[in-house]
Amino acid sequence: MTNANSPNSTSQSSGRRQHGPLGGGPMAMLRKGEKARDFKGTLKKLVGYLHTYRVAIIIVWIFAIISTILSIAGPKILGKATTTLFEGVMARITGTGSIDFTTVGRFILMTLILYGLSTLFSYIQGWIMTDISMKITYRFRRDISEKINRMPLRYYDGTNHGEVLSRITNDVDTVSQSLNQSLTQIITSITTVVGVLIMMLSISWQMTLVALTMLPVSLGIIGLIVNKSQVFFKRQQDYLGHINGHVEEMYGSHVVMKAFNGEAKSVAQFDQINSTLFDSAWKSQFLSGMMFPIMNFVGNLGYVAICILGGYMAVKGTVTVGDIQAFIQYVRNFTQPITQIANISNTLQQTMAAAERVFEFLAEGEELPETTTPARITKVLGRVDFKNVQFGYNPEKIIIKDFTFYAEPGQKIAIVGPTGAGKTTMVKLLMRFYDVNNGAILVDGHDIRELTRHDLRDMFGMVLQDTWLYNGTIMENIRYGRPNATDDEVIAAAKAAHADHFIRTLPDGYKTVLNEETTNISQGQMQLLTIARAFLSEPYMLILDEATSSVDTHTEGLIQKAMNSLMKGRTSFIIAHRLSTIRDADWILVMNNGDIVEQGRHDKLLAKKGFYAELYNSQFETPEFAT
Repeated sequence: MTNANSPNSTSQSSGRRQHGPLGGGPMAMLRKGEKARDFKGTLKKLVGYLHTYRVAIIIVWIFAIISTILSIAGPKILGKATTTLFEGVMARITGTGSIDFTTVGRFILMTLILYGLSTLFSYIQGWIMTDISMKITYRFRRDISEKINRMPLRYYDGTNHGEVLSRITNDVDTVSQSLNQSLTQIITSITTVVGVLIMMLSISWQMTLVALTMLPVSLGIIGLIVNKSQVFFKRQQDYLGHINGHVEEMYGSHVVMKAFNGEAKSVAQFDQINSTLFDSAWKSQFLSGMMFPIMNFVGNLGYVAICILGGYMAVKGTVTVGDIQAFIQYVRNFTQPITQIANISNTLQQTMAAAERVFEFLAEGEELPETTTPARITKVLGRVDFKNVQFGYNPEKIIIKDFTFYAEPGQKIAIVGPTGAGKTTMVKLLMRFYDVNNGAILVDGHDIRELTRHDLRDMFGMVLQDTWLYNGTIMENIRYGRPNATDDEVIAAAKAAHADHFIRTLPDGYKTVLNEETTNISQGQMQLLTIARAFLSEPYMLILDEATSSVDTHTEGLIQKAMNSLMKGRTSFIIAHRLSTIRDADWILVMNNGDIVEQGRHDKLLAKKGFYAELYNSQFETPEFAT
């Protein structure tokens, strides 16, 4: 069962030696139409990530600059070849000379060498930058993965898992692609603008002035498009997270959704989110896509003006034909990096928004730090004390008001009460999924906060009502309780849990692979596997939360016998709805509204004819609760 005051529990079987695959915020989403709230702060953090690769980045920039300079020098030399060829043709026409093919060939060869070296340097810097961006991506995902395992349970209680996945996938990919493409584009674009401007001025300041008159027009158009598209890029990034969250939620609970005829509502909600995503994505892509044709149009106007002025100056002998050809190439090379810079500024806003979401997650509050001087229990006896425990999922709303109780080593303690009484909450506190607001919980005289979480949870074996199995073989899922267990030990645990028979009836037996949704075995069979996992873990203490709720009456009887054997000599906490299953408990705690209202053995509690007797008898008076 799950406490009504807490979200659904996601914790699962945990053995004394539990290891295995990793398990799965409230998310501070960017509001619609916003930029990154802290652009400078996010940029500083991103630069901090890049600092490790500063030497490689400097090399990338040097290679990018050299590649750009070599590329810029190409048109000037090619222009000389054109001029030589033109002068040779004119001399041949007038009969005063011939074409100097040797000089033309030398200029062309020089141009090819320059372009070849430029391409080589560009390839090298691209290869290095790709390696850097992939390493950054790896670090981001590694840090997020490690962060997930340090986050307190309350974060996941209030977080849509799809939003977290969106940060690991969409946002990290956005940052990665931007680093891979934009970082070198920034340096090459700036180098190109400066270098081309110098080359243009070296040819003709008059034609350069005409070309520069197009610049304010271009910048005005770019600024308008960037301002308009920023809003939609941010909204697109937001709704990518929303739609991932919705799909993940619906996929994970599609059986429930179908059982309650929620298809229409789910589709309607998806359509609403998808419509907003489509609208923002379409507008952002359309506006950014408009930039190139508009810039080309403005550029073509500049070409026309330059060709007219260049032709006039060539006739007057002020410039050569080759210089005009080179200048036209430079003009094209001049407007292109400006457009790239505009695109980069647009992409940079989107990148900072994505990076900010990642850094926000990495900055989320973690579990209280472990003690630096942890206590060590050399021999676990199993005495558990709750001393004046107070707790609330919301500190302003305390649900466990003053819980005091102790369990002697080896005792079987049953915790019963209506939904929302605080039963499962007590287990979460005992396992330190949450920390108490006041009071203390002790194991063998040690405050559990004096122990590491690993050592504490290593003492317990858990079997919960909500089963958890992962995509792997049945053998691997049972061995999750103790990774170093042999196959024979796994099979022995399965036999003890009465799971061996059904496992052997499966086509591949213990090598049967469970799919991601574990739909190829029944709910009851899943529960048997989690019980076998608890058997294998050989825990010092046990927590059973409605552990037999998903099996039939006959199997439940067999499991109860096995559980009795497993619980011998181990302190056990049993949360039960069906009170008939805990009649032989050493002590029964009756909880209501976070407090112990009654406690004692089954017979004495019935004789009191109090709250427990009322709960017990109600299960037989109403047909729905008959056992």
